[in-house]
Amino acid sequence: MRRLILSLGILIGLAAPAAAEMELSVYSGWQTLPHSRISGELPNGGGSYDELVGWEGKPFTMPPYYGARATWWRSDTLGFGVEYTHTKAYADDSAKKALGFDRLEFTDGHNVLTANVMRRWPERWGKVTPYVGGGLGIAFPHVDADHVSGSDTYGFQVTGPAMRLTAGASYPINDRFSVFGEYQFTYSANEGTFDDGGTFKTNIKTNALNVGISLNF
Repeated sequence: MRRLILSLGILIGLAAPAAAEMELSVYSGWQTLPHSRISGELPNGGGSYDELVGWEGKPFTMPPYYGARATWWRSDTLGFGVEYTHTKAYADDSAKKALGFDRLEFTDGHNVLTANVMRRWPERWGKVTPYVGGGLGIAFPHVDADHVSGSDTYGFQVTGPAMRLTAGASYPINDRFSVFGEYQFTYSANEGTFDDGGTFKTNIKTNALNVGISLNF
């Protein structure tokens, strides 16, 4: 994990001095999650488990789904940068009941931080600029889990590697600002702990339709 974080810093450092253009973007949107399995050991010696979870994103429930990225465009078409996304994941009621959790969620963020490579085609369709990108990084969710055995987990954990894929298009408002819409997919492989001896392992995937605004300088 330390090597991965160091690699992110090196990539950012190499990209920034050569930047011809900086772009800062913020966005929100509609985020969903497909089902995935969660497994591990239940707290307080409750035994092993392996359960299919119907995760919910609830992007408009506080705190909302959002993201931000910085891109250093080294040329008209190629850029490097960093991106943070505050996704969310709530376990469905049937999974919680089966496992004995009153609450099982990553809701102060299933946070994903990546170093990105971006490719764009300036004004390919009139003033519209399509772009694609991908990134590798880490997941550091806020684990919020309340088990009937008395275990109450509440805090941030670095849980494993993450990646993202993005495809979208931007449209300029003026020389400094542009608006954009995009599809984004994130994936993370998470291993973490519950208080009182519990563990969890689960892969979280998100699909999102984002809208946002960028500042260029």
